[in-house]
Amino acid sequence: MLHGMGIQTGVDLDTLVRQYGPLPPERVVHLLRQVCSSLQDAHVNGLVHRDIKPANIVVSRAGTTFDFAKVLDFGLVKLDTDGKGEDDVKLTHEGSAGGTPAFMAPEVVLGVADTDHRVDLYALGCVGYWLLTGKLVFAGKSAVEVMFHHAHTPPSKPSTRSELPIPASLEDLVMDCLEKDPARRPASADAVSTRLDAVSLESPWSVERAERWWDMHRPVPADARRVAEVLLSQEGRELRIGPRVRPKG
Repeated sequence: MLHGMGIQTGVDLDTLVRQYGPLPPERVVHLLRQVCSSLQDAHVNGLVHRDIKPANIVVSRAGTTFDFAKVLDFGLVKLDTDGKGEDDVKLTHEGSAGGTPAFMAPEVVLGVADTDHRVDLYALGCVGYWLLTGKLVFAGKSAVEVMFHHAHTPPSKPSTRSELPIPASLEDLVMDCLEKDPARRPASADAVSTRLDAVSLESPWSVERAERWWDMHRPVPADARRVAEVLLSQEGRELRIGPRVRPKG
């Protein structure tokens, strides 16, 4: 809890699924819409995240807002320069392969030089797959094996790996994001969001359901300070979790 602010800290989507199991489709749609909004903002400004994964997406209770999703860790961000090679400006961790193997787009695995924002849409499909099934799209004994599958192996449909019903339109969207050929994926995060809006749900994820879930579970992340800083520092508000911390910038 952030003292004096009445705000419950959050939990990343990797931990959320590991602790509580796959999410109902309506909650998946609600969370993915928010991630699409963040990605669209980045993409229209020429930025590609390159490391979208459940561990880099935090969902939280922020005041009276429940299930607020925030994309974290832009440490691998690069400018999308339309494949201009040496003109690319990259902000990446030293020695990084350009993402996380379990969520890495085929063109990244294959070393294609002119990758673009669609690598994030592939990873978003992997995130949706994880939320719906509690399983990775591909598993393997090594990172190399997993990367090979992303480059060459057709993925199984989420419905074949989950006991929960998954709307066909949502499954189709996830599978389209997981296309090996970037040209066959949705054109943009905004296009993904539009298709999410069109998914037919028996029971939409409501404020009341979200509030009830958070009241029951109240998850706390391993690093509450980091999550709190990301969620609130842009508002210029002072944070206090144990020792007093001031937001960066």
